[in-house]
Amino acid sequence: MSVELAVREYAELGEGPTWDADAGRLIWVDILQSRVHTYDPADGRRTVMVTEQHVGAAKPRAGGGLVVNLRDGVGLYGPGGGDFRWLHHDPVPGRRGNDAAVAPDGSLWAGTMRYDEAPGGGTLTRITGDGSTQTVLDDVAVSNGTGWSPDGRLMYYIDSPTRRIDVFDVEDAERVVNRRPLAVIEDGAGFPDGLTVDAEGCVWVALWDGGAVRRYTPDGELDRVVDLPVRRPTACAFGGADLTDLYISTARTGLEAPHPLSGSLLVVPGAGKGLAQPPFAG
Repeated sequence: MSVELAVREYAELGEGPTWDADAGRLIWVDILQSRVHTYDPADGRRTVMVTEQHVGAAKPRAGGGLVVNLRDGVGLYGPGGGDFRWLHHDPVPGRRGNDAAVAPDGSLWAGTMRYDEAPGGGTLTRITGDGSTQTVLDDVAVSNGTGWSPDGRLMYYIDSPTRRIDVFDVEDAERVVNRRPLAVIEDGAGFPDGLTVDAEGCVWVALWDGGAVRRYTPDGELDRVVDLPVRRPTACAFGGADLTDLYISTARTGLEAPHPLSGSLLVVPGAGKGLAQPPFAG
């Protein structure tokens, strides 16, 4: 597999690539520079929106605009990036929003973490379109990748310091049970960060400080490794008109001598076949 440069950027902490099918563009964020980026691979057009707080994730909304996981909670932007309002305002000193994902029913599962990454300082919360909330996990260190199997019966989740990709059974839209490890990342291979699930039900995970993206089968077997030129990939997602190109966000924060492509958006053309992601139902 060939790894190519999609967008040259100097993101401190690039994260959360998401394909916006309606707009035909990729959305991703730079958490520490409070920026939401978009990129249209058909014509190369880009936009950058600055948020007032650190932004852990940005996802398209069903009615247009974006839902964003900010430092102090989850907010909504209207089409064009205007008309901001809070949907779930829950400021906690020393804590910020991190990765988030939209479930098959259109709810947002938003993760948080403490800036100092203290164990138990983060959460995973389900937020519906009307702003109703339910805490799914309340003892998390660094809430990261979240995704669902093609049939919606399994949910995958990463709390990065555990070095595990965990899997839950989905009991209903609001409840997941029977948490167990799908795979464990060995010492020296980095920490699991963001993930995506493909049409075959395999889990692709970016390895922070591991310089690679891995693909695991639904049985937890390591199936494929994509080596990258950068040390800190953060997350991955399938995009493009046919959802076959794997986009990878990267970071340069904390690196004394980052690779020239650290902080850029990378792409692996024809890596596989992704799943269409629903917009947030709010």
